[in-house]
Amino acid sequence: MRAETQNTVDAIRKSLALLGQRMDIETAPHRIEEFNAMIEDPTLWDDQARAQKLMRDRQQLMDKYDTYQRIERDLNDNVELIELGEMEDDEEVVSDAEAALKALREDAAAKELEALLNGEADGNDTFLEINAGAGGTEACDWASMLQRMYVRWAEKRGYEVELQSEEAGAEAGIKSCAYKISGPNAYGWLKSESGVHRLVRISPFGKGTRETSFASVWVYPVVDDNIEIEVNPADIRIDTYRSSGAGGQHVNTTDSAVRITHHPTGIVVTSSEKSQHQNRDIAMKALKSRLYQMELERRTAAINEAHENKGSAGWGNQIRSYVLQPYQMVKDLRTGHETSDTQGVLDGDLDGFMAATLAMGLDGKSRADAQADD
Repeated sequence: MRAETQNTVDAIRKSLALLGQRMDIETAPHRIEEFNAMIEDPTLWDDQARAQKLMRDRQQLMDKYDTYQRIERDLNDNVELIELGEMEDDEEVVSDAEAALKALREDAAAKELEALLNGEADGNDTFLEINAGAGGTEACDWASMLQRMYVRWAEKRGYEVELQSEEAGAEAGIKSCAYKISGPNAYGWLKSESGVHRLVRISPFGKGTRETSFASVWVYPVVDDNIEIEVNPADIRIDTYRSSGAGGQHVNTTDSAVRITHHPTGIVVTSSEKSQHQNRDIAMKALKSRLYQMELERRTAAINEAHENKGSAGWGNQIRSYVLQPYQMVKDLRTGHETSDTQGVLDGDLDGFMAATLAMGLDGKSRADAQADD
């Protein structure tokens, strides 16, 4: 076996080892049997929230186990083909198997990254908020560009995207918007996007000058039904108002939009796309999710410190720069990951940035550095 091919095989085996460790491969078959026994309980659906969680957990475990077995099987099959091809001096068989191994290596590496999504809320759906920062009309336009970018990213992954609220800018773009994004590991993938995003470009509003704009992104998990978050009614103020955003039969006709302010933390959440009753329910769920996110951050000092350092949406606080003029470059300032394909990024090609952040440990060291230390 050629040295390059052996390196590919070794990389796949390392990915398999991590996958097996994360899911406890030795006990997985037994845990699947236990899940199967529980779903046969005729009283299971008496508690729908518990039943749905059990079904979701079972499916996630089965998917991980099937993925592990598939990668292991494909690895062994292609290694055997290479050995057979070399014995029979059949270069075509060897070449085809080597190509299959290269593709398998990429697949295994992607699954390895997904295995790192093992935080308490990583598997949850997520809320995503975007707010225009310093830069006036330019910033509002930039916020709308980020809105489009994240919606396209989510849709490419097959996630469900639901607009919660939107406030239009005075001249263009948006002042703010909020979405609920639903799908496997939605929060785990998007959580690294929280922070200030900086845009440098030639102004499209007739100025002809190079402008710098800022917008902040805030991501927090949707609270599972089994997580209890208590909100004291005395700690909140609920206001109703007429939405200024686009869409919905209630817009500008009734006070259907809802704003909830949590006095102890200063958290403000809004919902304006449904009826008043629905908006109240959505906003309360969003508030509980924000409070849950704060609790998660308190438990993890490094994450908390990163959030505190995020600061306001302006100079010196950005996590990522998007430069369209005088050159083309998007660069993440935490990981150093960059690309000159700015249009691809703005069209939702964010996986490389998310993977780079996911591969970096909370201590700021990449997984490659950590392995080198070992």
